[in-house]
Amino acid sequence: MKLKVTVNQIPYEVEVEVDDTPEMLPIISIGDALERGKVVEVKKVLSKIESPLAGSVRRLFVEVDQIIVPGQLIAVLEAMKMETEMKAPFSGKITKIFVEPGDAVQGGDPMFEVDPEV
Repeated sequence: MKLKVTVNQIPYEVEVEVDDTPEMLPIISIGDALERGKVVEVKKVLSKIESPLAGSVRRLFVEVDQIIVPGQLIAVLEAMKMETEMKAPFSGKITKIFVEPGDAVQGGDPMFEVDPEV
């Protein structure tokens, strides 16, 4: 394939090779296993919402089984006498809460487990 490229207002014609073959992902067939009477277990994937910083949990605004939406206030953290609002990054249902008000957290600590498929 030939392309026309302009660098510093000087046009150049460039020939490039393009690989048109699509990359294939491995094919996993569970139909065969089911036909042969084997049990196939499918696990639901849950997501975790982690603390964005080190501090202490000041307030929680959600509870287990509550549906959340992106941007919803879910907690307030306190660090160095400053409060930081935590907002939901995605929608789903809260399935587990790992912290309570007053708990110390580090950046990256899991705070909530969410089922995003709700």
